[in-house]
Amino acid sequence: MPRFEELEAWKRSHELALAVYQATKTFPKAELYGLTSQTRRAAFSVPANLVEGLAKRGIKELRRYLDIALGSMAELRYALMFARDAGLLAQETWQELEELRRRAGYLLWRLYRSVG
Repeated sequence: MPRFEELEAWKRSHELALAVYQATKTFPKAELYGLTSQTRRAAFSVPANLVEGLAKRGIKELRRYLDIALGSMAELRYALMFARDAGLLAQETWQELEELRRRAGYLLWRLYRSVG
């Protein structure tokens, strides 16, 4: 297996996580332990699970961690949608994050399918 830094799925997921951290800096302080934390954890979980899966032995373990990463990607999709609909994310910011999320999700899904 290649190093995680070489994988396009990891690069895009890492970029997404960084963008989510920046965007959530504008969330109200009252959301620090709520939506801000949940959104950041979901975003961080995607590349982190990809890295952890690659460190495990065997395809079965890798697929399990990629499956978790895909679940986190879905959770992030809803968290960002909720933040937009609750007025915490501007439509333009949401669109930028959603585009990053779609691209990273597509690459992650392709990776998942290729290791099975």
